[in-house]
Amino acid sequence: MQQKPFSYLFSISYFGARFKGWAKQPEQPTVEGKLERVLRFVLEDRSFTLIGSSRTDSGVSCRKGYLQVFVEEEIDFGPLLSSINAHLGGEIRLEGVEPIARDFNLIQSVHQKTYRYFFASPQDFHPFASSLVAAVSFSNSLAQMQEVGRLFVGRHNFKAFCQPSATKLNYEREVISLSVFEVIDSPSIYSPAQVFGVEVVGQGFLHHQVRKMVYAIWNWNAAQIQERLENPDVDWIPVPTAPANGLVLWDTVLEKKN
Repeated sequence: MQQKPFSYLFSISYFGARFKGWAKQPEQPTVEGKLERVLRFVLEDRSFTLIGSSRTDSGVSCRKGYLQVFVEEEIDFGPLLSSINAHLGGEIRLEGVEPIARDFNLIQSVHQKTYRYFFASPQDFHPFASSLVAAVSFSNSLAQMQEVGRLFVGRHNFKAFCQPSATKLNYEREVISLSVFEVIDSPSIYSPAQVFGVEVVGQGFLHHQVRKMVYAIWNWNAAQIQERLENPDVDWIPVPTAPANGLVLWDTVLEKKN
């Protein structure tokens, strides 16, 4: 339990290619590690702890997430934002801040997450495009990807479409919506002429769930997906994991109770 009496909520975005994921690791560049270093510098000797709304994997970017910071005294973070962002160097940005009740539980307050995965054929793929678009080979057409993608919508046991863990007991998750589309506004001037996106919406996801679902959408037929959803405890050959660089935590919706 957090003992520090004051709490602040920040909106955060970051470019995942620069980091080995969210969680702090020894001798590795991580989002949490860089935030701690910069806040320690800007806040000088004031003690703090921080919690993120999502622990993204290495290489995964975030367009909109949240950060909760606990401190021992009231701080007017508004005037400090520009200094914090300057020291974050453009790879991470805190978009706004508001005081919030100390007993606000950021993790449990996440109501909905939206992920988007951007991909294109490797043909004529400029290396600079790989910052946000994955160059991958896929066998399904856009119409086929849209059709099989709908099979994931609803509440299912996704054990066959994630990285299982010996400590994980519940593999049920609900996918609220899933769509596959051609991107109209390419994220980069170096993007290929044709870029596709997969958007997945849910309250929460298992480790590598979205990336494994995306791989299945690229290459599998309906029967292959259905048999794994209906028989999740079979010792299936693991579903390949789509590359991390195409995945973006696009939006995070919090449920704030008065």
